[in-house]
Amino acid sequence: MVRWCLRLAALLLLCVALAALAGWWALRASLPLLDGNAGLSGLAAPVTVTRDALGVATIDAGTEADAMRALGYVHAQERYFEMDLMRRTAAGELAALFGPVALDADRAHRVHRMRARIAANLDAILGDRRAQLDAYVEGVNAGLAALDVRPWPYLLLRTAPEPWRAEDSALVAFAMYFDLQDAGNARELALWKVRPHLPAALHALVTHAGSSWDAPLSGDAIGDATLPGADVLDLRRLPAPEAGGIGPLPDAPEPGSNNFAVAGTLTADGRAIVADDMHLGLRAPGTWFRARLHYADAGAQSGGVDVSGFTLPGLPAVIVGSNRHVAWGFTNSYGDYLDWALETPCGPSPARGCAAVETHRETILVAGADPVALDVRETPWGTVLHELDDGRVLSLRWTAHLPGAVNFGLAGMARARGIDHALVLARDAAMPTQNLVIGDRGGRIAWRLIGPLPQRASGCTPVQPVTEAGSDACPPWGASTRNAPTLASPTVDRLWTANSRVVSGPSLERIGDGGYALGARGAQIRDALRAADRFNERDLLAIQLDDRALFLARWWRLLRERSATSPTPALAVLSAAAAQWEGRADPASTSYRVVRAWRIAVNERIADGLLAPARAALGDDFAMPALPQLEGVAWPLVSQRPAHLLPRRFASWEALFEDAAVAVRDELSAQGPLAARNWGEYNTARICHPLASALPRPARGWLCMPADALPGDTHMPRVQGPAFGASQRMVVSPGREADGFIHMPGGQSGHPLSPFWGAGHDDWVHGRPTPFLPGKAEHALVLAPR
Repeated sequence: MVRWCLRLAALLLLCVALAALAGWWALRASLPLLDGNAGLSGLAAPVTVTRDALGVATIDAGTEADAMRALGYVHAQERYFEMDLMRRTAAGELAALFGPVALDADRAHRVHRMRARIAANLDAILGDRRAQLDAYVEGVNAGLAALDVRPWPYLLLRTAPEPWRAEDSALVAFAMYFDLQDAGNARELALWKVRPHLPAALHALVTHAGSSWDAPLSGDAIGDATLPGADVLDLRRLPAPEAGGIGPLPDAPEPGSNNFAVAGTLTADGRAIVADDMHLGLRAPGTWFRARLHYADAGAQSGGVDVSGFTLPGLPAVIVGSNRHVAWGFTNSYGDYLDWALETPCGPSPARGCAAVETHRETILVAGADPVALDVRETPWGTVLHELDDGRVLSLRWTAHLPGAVNFGLAGMARARGIDHALVLARDAAMPTQNLVIGDRGGRIAWRLIGPLPQRASGCTPVQPVTEAGSDACPPWGASTRNAPTLASPTVDRLWTANSRVVSGPSLERIGDGGYALGARGAQIRDALRAADRFNERDLLAIQLDDRALFLARWWRLLRERSATSPTPALAVLSAAAAQWEGRADPASTSYRVVRAWRIAVNERIADGLLAPARAALGDDFAMPALPQLEGVAWPLVSQRPAHLLPRRFASWEALFEDAAVAVRDELSAQGPLAARNWGEYNTARICHPLASALPRPARGWLCMPADALPGDTHMPRVQGPAFGASQRMVVSPGREADGFIHMPGGQSGHPLSPFWGAGHDDWVHGRPTPFLPGKAEHALVLAPR
């Protein structure tokens, strides 16, 4: 009996070993081809694809179409699953992969009907880029088919990838709309709901649009709010909920992208230098794929294109980079590109002023379950997203819904010859509207908004959160990429944008405020650029990596001052823990973590007091509006401490400060001694593959980057959170690319057995200067026509 048990155990172990071996073989069989020769139908001539030690791909081709075909091949072999996620996210088709767990996400995206909109406008979206996109799509499908085994995530999900189509590349572009703009327009909806319940002076405080940190490129700072006197506004006399507060303000990542440039007048040899770091949610592999494309092009300067930088798998273009003549980069612009309309749907007997409603039936496929039907209603204004109790509806108009929202014009930047040419190309490029910063090899720099802007009728400014139907209602607006505000040399020799307000006056009235970031980060970059009259690439990289806590220094002083003046127990504990102020968001700093948490807790209580009348009136229907400029109100309040603007649930400002301190002390102390609660403990990287959570907990680390303690935070150039931060960094001078620097988290490859899984990530973590151009070729693949 014992012998049979031993034999059975041995057999089971053998079966497990064979299963593990088969799994290992399947994983390895899905690795991309890096060396040797392969056939690729449709090529006009052989194309060479080399990779350096970090996996950066250099593609040498005879024509642009061949280069795009090869780029598609490489993207598919390295990143097909990530491409698939992007198209499915934009189209609301994730449930077909992941089952019912993805239904809510699909409903939220499918209501925008992006695949249907693309089908109706595909010719206009492609424009004169159809040949290049067709070549790219064919290359993608050829690269996918050339893998010995389908990409490993599909093995885990027990499904097969679907082929790539031209409309899928457009969906990848629309996926960036969902990433960069609020498809639910939640901020304006929340502001519209609270407005009737706030006196005019209180509403003005809640919606104050600036602070002393404002740093626009053009126009004046708005500055901190002027606090109203007790004769104008007294919070003690306004309704407030009987108990409780709004709870913690969301500690979600705030916008973090930066781009800036210096003109040739500020460099030793007359070169312009461009710095760009776009911040997004972080994952493994990273969002971008580094590549250098070299091909003949009669329309390009010198008869050829040599462009390096960041591509987005799914798109046939270098999105950010340098082509030896021009370097360019982006930050999200945060203008107001969405508007609500409050409408009455027409019934069987249409009344005057009612809105005609068209219903579209969408079918969501669900893996392992029956399809789910979704009816999407649309009016001439836009998509119906909310129905009120009285039968009226809120319809959303969004630039992403309109013809001209997306095209492939950005691909033309690869052949831009200088600032003037680049600005002409930008005039017709359609993408989620961005701050474009450009520099050319002649030393000139420029800024422009690139992407569609709403063309609202005269008098229909974007200030009003909701347009109400009626005889004087604003008509539905179109969008245009033309006539965007621009600044260029020689008017400017320094440029900076950081998701905050960039312009004032008529330009701001036209663009609107979609929730601009606080200006502290932009001001820190601006001041660093103004602090010197000569720059090189290392100087601009140092600004990107600047983690000085200039914004928080005055809050540290306030904490210490209030503790000395009114030494209440919790405040005294926090003050002692923060006594040594390092002045940086350093992983070892306890003071930074303590002061940061206390400021947030104080602001929560201030926001609760300002919005108390609306919360009392709305009850469960209350939604906290995003208040990115709250600092412009909070700082005057905590500095002046007027009794009439004190939230009603506190007897004094000292009591508010102590209550905030109690919350911070108790939360941090629950994790151990307060002195040991440093910033790195909180700000630890959690950068993982999307499927990591599907693995047993002990195995999840296999699909994650190391859990590094990260420097940096929101209100400084080096914005970094556990899963949010610079999705890329670039500092480069066109024509002098060999002197430039580049970083990318998460690595090049989406395959955990690839030598390029996580390659370069450690340089990103530690900010080590990494050459902008690819290094020595370690692998060479020749793609030949067949």
